[in-house]
Amino acid sequence: MTESTKVTVRVPATSANLGPGFDTLGLALGLYDEVEASLFTPDDPDATAVEIAVSGEGAGELDQDEGHLIVRTMRTTFERMGLPQPRGIRLNCLNRIPHARGLGSSSAAICAGVLAARALAGTPYLGDLSDFGGLGDLSDEGVFALATEIEGHPDNVAPCLAGGLTIAWTDRSNAPHMLKLVPHADIRPVAIVPRQRLSTEVARGLLPESVPHADASANAGRAALLVAALTARPERELLLAATEDRLHQDYRAPAMPRTADLVQRLRGIGVPAVVSGAGPTVLAFSTVDTQDLIAPEVGTDWLIQPLDVETRGARVVSPETR
Repeated sequence: MTESTKVTVRVPATSANLGPGFDTLGLALGLYDEVEASLFTPDDPDATAVEIAVSGEGAGELDQDEGHLIVRTMRTTFERMGLPQPRGIRLNCLNRIPHARGLGSSSAAICAGVLAARALAGTPYLGDLSDFGGLGDLSDEGVFALATEIEGHPDNVAPCLAGGLTIAWTDRSNAPHMLKLVPHADIRPVAIVPRQRLSTEVARGLLPESVPHADASANAGRAALLVAALTARPERELLLAATEDRLHQDYRAPAMPRTADLVQRLRGIGVPAVVSGAGPTVLAFSTVDTQDLIAPEVGTDWLIQPLDVETRGARVVSPETR
């Protein structure tokens, strides 16, 4: 088999919602999946093949054929760019982001697939672009739009691609947009990850079709306060008030009672804590006067993982820049 140039894409974990910013706010975290991707042509010109090796999270569980999310995303990206489909795709995935835990693993895979396909668009195995009328390029805005389309909502793909703190929304034509902000240097996220998993579909299924006006108003105010606290005033009292939520966490509590209990106990001792994404991971913001309070409340059934804020977002890397 002849193989094209390899590209490696590094994509960060993300935490969406951050309490009151339901489907809007997201934060990129310093925990990464790495995907090495290449195209190849089997000896038989009529054959197609997919080769996938997975280590770390999802090893032995994920599809190793055309059903793999990254492969499906790459093929969608080639199609969107007007390019022919390659006969073969090879992936080597090093996964560190926990799956089905509310840390954006599916968004990371989608972003990795779009970026890998874009980086491989110029390889010989996709042919001469002029022969196919292909665009041959995909802008950063196009990457974001396509990743959002595949994922279904922009709140995780925005911080995954851009890094930092992002505000994402869709306009009246359903086109996605985002604004990247730089979190204050004192922001210290701590992911508290349980063993059990929870699908986003199950968590979303628990949400009501409507909420009281007072709850919506309260969340709007808290979300605005949270942006200020994360970027300019990362004080415990402000972060604690700013991370209050009335729109989704209580409704989802029956599906993850231990998560709901831990969030309540941490907040009860003054630690700003929220459900990360759809859960069941808890995200806490550690400050100087709360960092020693977290572990005694958590116990031994959870993985406590202090993380940096990832400021650059997903990117194609070389071995020297990892």
